[in-house]
Amino acid sequence: MSLFGGSPAEWQSFSLPGADLRLLPQWLAAAEADALLEELRRSIPWEVHRIRIFGHEVDSPRLSCWVGDPDATYVYSRTRFEPRPWTDALADLRQRAEQACDARFNSVLANLYRDGQDAMGWHSDDEPELGPRPVIASVSLGAERRFCLRPRAKDAVRRSVQGIELPHGSLLRMAGETQRHYQHALPRTKAPAGPRINLTFRWIAPRR
Repeated sequence: MSLFGGSPAEWQSFSLPGADLRLLPQWLAAAEADALLEELRRSIPWEVHRIRIFGHEVDSPRLSCWVGDPDATYVYSRTRFEPRPWTDALADLRQRAEQACDARFNSVLANLYRDGQDAMGWHSDDEPELGPRPVIASVSLGAERRFCLRPRAKDAVRRSVQGIELPHGSLLRMAGETQRHYQHALPRTKAPAGPRINLTFRWIAPRR
């Protein structure tokens, strides 16, 4: 019996030392994933977030929206994000992701990659409010893109980059020490790529 939603045969594990990564390639049926992609493109209030790179504030190379419970305030790249309310579709998906990943989530970062030139740079989801061993559920909709991971240890970065193809309707579960030992990114691609939405559900410790 699997610890998570789906049978043991459905969950794919990855051999990365010090990481806990599991993938359900077909978590959502194709028709449901198609409908959800179009609904979220219309219903989410997409915006360009400002991020800090090498001491300068720039527009992030994608559209984003931070959604969550009222107390799920998030600080990323020295910018404080107050959550927007849950939409019905995102609230329903949160419950299903919680059941599949055996975890609780009070927020989700939605990113819209409009084409292959929209990207996410190398980083770890290791902000203090996420806790020391966060469980993050990553749902991918739309164009299949390559999700890359590399060790955080400087002497290992150039030697080992792991790539995972994230299909339309897939669910990637990152847990354990993954964020402490690895960085991840979604690089640009010169290959033709249509729109892609990524939803990363997480638990943010309420600020006191």
